Amino acid sequence: MKLIMIRHGKTKGNVEGRYVGCTDEDILKSERSRLQKKKLPQIDILYVSPMKRCVETAKILYPGKAPLFVPDFRECDFGAFEYQNYKELNGNKDYQKFIDTMGMSGFPGGETRVQFQKRCCMAFEKILMGLKEKEKIAMVVHGGTIMAILDAFSDPHQDYYGWQIGNGEGLEMDVCQKQDKICLISIHKIETGGHGIE
Repeated sequence: MKLIMIRHGKTKGNVEGRYVGCTDEDILKSERSRLQKKKLPQIDILYVSPMKRCVETAKILYPGKAPLFVPDFRECDFGAFEYQNYKELNGNKDYQKFIDTMGMSGFPGGETRVQFQKRCCMAFEKILMGLKEKEKIAMVVHGGTIMAILDAFSDPHQDYYGWQIGNGEGLEMDVCQKQDKICLISIHKIETGGHGIE
């Protein structure tokens, strides 16, 4: 099975380096024209986070393809850090603890990385159980969602933060089973004739 995972286009909060989780903002107008130039491989099924930034990106990249919304693919709940950036959080003891623990302490009033990853991975596994081996699928989701899933299923394994990608970037991979475990293999950045996802 072929899988394409794409991070949504850039938002105002992304440009300002903010923790954009529950804030349901649109992508920038400049992103629309940039994304329209992209040519992606054909797919059979399109899964999308219900957040505006993902829905808008999916409509641009796959016009005419009806999306299937996956609520548990939404971005992490950043709690007290929501829509703040590192400059605004500088000096905050909870933020310093978050940095010192590589994010494992979680977000005050929000999710921990373990909770977030479990939510994303359970939704991912549920989707794959209902698919046929030769289907080609795409998921337009959040950077955190991509990191959570690939940290859990990449083979060879690469850690959570090793899977950070930019807005509008995409990864293509094969889905297979190894000893009753889902594995994502042959993972590579999408490049299509010089007009891949950037």
